Order: sequence, then structure tokens, then C-alpha cells
Amino acid sequence: YFLYSVDPPKAAVLNMLKRLDKIRFRGPKRDDFLDLPESPTGSDTECSDDILLRPRPSIRDSDEQRDPAGFGTLSVMQDLRSESERLNEVKGHLEIALLEKHFLQEELRKLREETNVETLKQELERERSRRLDLEQKMKGFDWLYDRFGVYIEDFRFQPEENTVEAEEPLSAKRLTENMRRLKWSARPVTNFLRNLSALSNWHSVYTSAIAFIIYMNAAWHGWAIPLFLFLAILRLSLNYLIARGWKIQWSIVPEVSEPVEPSKEDLTVSEKFQLVLDVAQKAQNLFGKMADVLEKIKNLFMWVQPEITQKLYIALWVAFISSCVLPYKLMGFMIGLYAGIKFFIIDFLFKSCPKLRDKYDTPYIMWNSLPTDPQLKERSNATVSRRIQPVVSRSSLATIPAGVTREEESGRSHSTKKGAFHEIFNLPENERPLPVCENGWRCCLINRDRKIPTDYIRNGMLYVTENYLCFESSSSRSGSSKKNKVIKLVDITDIQKYKVLSVLPGSGMGISIATPSTQKPLVFGAMIHRDEAFETIFTQYMKIMTTANPET
Repeated sequence: YFLYSVDPPKAAVLNMLKRLDKIRFRGPKRDDFLDLPESPTGSDTECSDDILLRPRPSIRDSDEQRDPAGFGTLSVMQDLRSESERLNEVKGHLEIALLEKHFLQEELRKLREETNVETLKQELERERSRRLDLEQKMKGFDWLYDRFGVYIEDFRFQPEENTVEAEEPLSAKRLTENMRRLKWSARPVTNFLRNLSALSNWHSVYTSAIAFIIYMNAAWHGWAIPLFLFLAILRLSLNYLIARGWKIQWSIVPEVSEPVEPSKEDLTVSEKFQLVLDVAQKAQNLFGKMADVLEKIKNLFMWVQPEITQKLYIALWVAFISSCVLPYKLMGFMIGLYAGIKFFIIDFLFKSCPKLRDKYDTPYIMWNSLPTDPQLKERSNATVSRRIQPVVSRSSLATIPAGVTREEESGRSHSTKKGAFHEIFNLPENERPLPVCENGWRCCLINRDRKIPTDYIRNGMLYVTENYLCFESSSSRSGSSKKNKVIKLVDITDIQKYKVLSVLPGSGMGISIATPSTQKPLVFGAMIHRDEAFETIFTQYMKIMTTANPET
């Protein structure tokens, strides 16, 4: 009965202990603390999962092992005493946890006081209220942003993007198409310039007379600028009507209908190749003319020809002083009258009388006198050759042996394998090759006036003297032969670099020389030193022409 009366409380205590075993603590046990205030701060929620309360082995278990029958009250009392000790230990841990909680709350309060959380919350609330007020005020300006926001975005600075355009590969079809497009797009400009030239040349007397009277009347009353603006408006109006389908054709010079180009698909391979060559030649000539104009303008402003640039300099000073002194109305009146007289009368006289133009047309003379860059290079080469030639002649005199005259030495040094130089070409004795070509340039003479193959092409040597261009044929048996060719430099009408086969790459290896005695220019081809020979011939030719015509 006693055991029966004790077992229920024991079961309740065991259940309570099991529940307390599930509670986790942090820090040392109660026995390790000397005083409660000196215990470390901790929390009942911060503890390790590994540290658990393990039930101590009870005396009852040992007694049961010793006394399996389980009779006696001593073992029960010992179990109750051990359980009460454990309860006291749990109570101590709970007191420590409460103290730690109290300490943590104090520290949290101090931290809140130091950080002024409430103040920060109040400032945050005030900023929120301000933002709401600004949003309410900005709603009234939404219509302004909707209307002008697009323009404001245009003024936003952005880094410039460098886009590289893809280059198209070289194509004969594309080149031909671009040249055709250029021709058609430049057609309105060329027609306008042709009509202006026809007005200046009095191609239609009545039209030019009416235009002259209208313009001079407008310039006299100061209406020159309104007249040009009205003509521009009239031209745009006519273009609008033409675009609408009206057939309006007004031109002083009748337009020439161009032949219809054949279809590219019907051309043979050789015709297509020739078409490409024609397009390339036109492009070459067009680029050459544009380069000449740009180079002349550059040389005019860079004082390359000082006497020409000096005239422009003085004219600009006169115009500047006149614009500062004279009223603008008078300046416009004078410029308008001068432009009308110059365009309708002076230019007509100059075009009708070329000699008068060559003497008194100052802009025309200045423009033609301006050199291009190739002409400047040729002049510099000619100057260098004139400086080198006396030095070479003096050095040649130093090498003449004693007792030998200059004429004997010249005849000896300037002789070919077939005899003396002047005897081979029937020239005066003082005619001898220039120092640059003492040994001659090997080449072949192509005479396109001859039909016989043996006379069409000849191999030989080319020489240049002070007054003659001499070709010695290698097939000539005697010293003086009809196969040799002598050309006076004065008789040359044109000299150019020549390319015998246009299909080959490069600039060619020939020189084309035109004379009055030949229908087609003579060609000296297959020259290894073609550029050197061309510079020498051209320089000597310019020297002879300058000596013959000192006025030019």
C-alpha cells in the first residue's frame, strides 16, 4: 500500500523533470556562481542545443540492481531527496535566466536612449509628410511636363557614338551605277550654269536684253536681293508644277537629248570591260579637275604665287575700308551695278575677243597663272636640274686629260658604238646628250602611223640634247640611218606619260609625244626609267619654250 501511495507522486515528478530537461540554458551551473549579481549576462533563449540536462543515475536504480525485489522505504526516500536536489538546481538556473533577462532589458533601454530612435522616427515621419506635399504640388505641373518634356529630353547630354560605315567592295557594276547617278544628279546644276552662260553670251538677244533691263532697274532701285529671292521662289513654284505632272520646259539653250544606254545584260564581255575603262577614265578626269581647282585655291591663299596673292590682299583691304566708310546702301548699289555690267557686257566682250581677255581680264589671268601642285613639283625639278648641270659640266672639265681640247673630249665621250653622236643624227657638233642620259635610255619606238610591222615597232636608245630628242634604232646598220628618229623639242605639241596596255596595272612605262608631222603621237614604250626620262624631256622642253617665248 505504501508503494502504491508513493508511485503517483513519483510519476508526476518524473514528468516534470522530463519537461524541464527540454529547457535549454546558457552559462555555468548555479554551483559555479559565488553571487547572483556577478553572473554573466545571458538570455534564456540563447543557449546551445548540445547542452542538455541529463538525469543523474538515481539511488533507486542502484538499489534495484542490488535489491531486485524492491522492498524498503529507504530507496524511495533517497530518490525523493535526489529529485528535490535537481529541482533546486533547476530553480537556480531559472533565477540566473531571469537576472540575465533583466540585464538585457536594461542594456536595450540604454541603447534606445543613446540612438534616439524616437527622434529618428519623428524625422522620418516629417520627411514622409514633406514628400507627400511635394507630390501633391507636382501634380499641378504634370501638364507642363507632358507638353514640354519631349523638348527637355532633347537637351540631355549624351556621349557621341562613333559609327564606322561599312565600305563596299570594289565592283564594276557599282562603279558604273555611281557614275550614272552622279551625272543625273548634277544635271540641274549643269543646266543652270549653261543657261547663265547663254545669258552672258547673248545667245538669245531678246532674252538677254530683257534680263539686262530688269536686273539693272532692280539694282538701281536697290531691289537686287529681292529680285534673286523672287527668282528662287519662282523656280521652286515651277518645280512644284513639274512634280505635279505639268510639262513646263523653259531654257535659253535647247536641251540635247542623250542617247539611250543599252541594257547591261546585252553587252559582251569585251564591251563590259570597255565600259568599265570608260567610266574609270571619266572618274579620273573628273577627280583631276576637282583637284586642280582645290589646289589652285589653296595656293592662292598660301602665297605660293606672291604676285597673285598680293592683288587679292590689296583688294580685300580696299573692300574692308570701303565697308567701314561707305554706307551699306551705297555699297550694295555699287556692287549690284558692277555685277550687272560685268556679267552682261564685259564678259561678253572678253569671250568674243580672246586677245582682249588675255590682256585685261584680271580674274581670268590670275586663275590661269595659279599653279597646281604637280606644276610646282615640275618647276622645282627644273630648278634643281639647272643647278646641277653647271656643276656636272665643271666636273667633266676636270677629267679632261692634258693636251686634249674640250671639243675633242666631247666628241669622244658622246659617241655611240656606230660613230660620233652628231654624225649619227646629222646634228651640229655642239649637240650632245645631257649628262642625265649620256648612255641613253633603252626603249622601243611605236609609230602608229606606219602599218608595216617592221616600221611599227623599233628597239633602240633614246637621247635628249639641248634642242633635240634623238632615237637610235638598234637595227640600223650604218651610223646615219633613216630608221633613226630626230625630233626638235620646239616642234613638240604635247608630251604625256603613256600606258601602252591599259588593262595592265600601274601607270605604264611609256611616253607619248605629239608633233605636227605625225597624225598619231609617237610612243616610246618599255622604258625602265620612264619617270626620269619624262622629267628630263619635259624640263628641257619647258626651258626651250621659255627661251623661245620670253613674254610668257
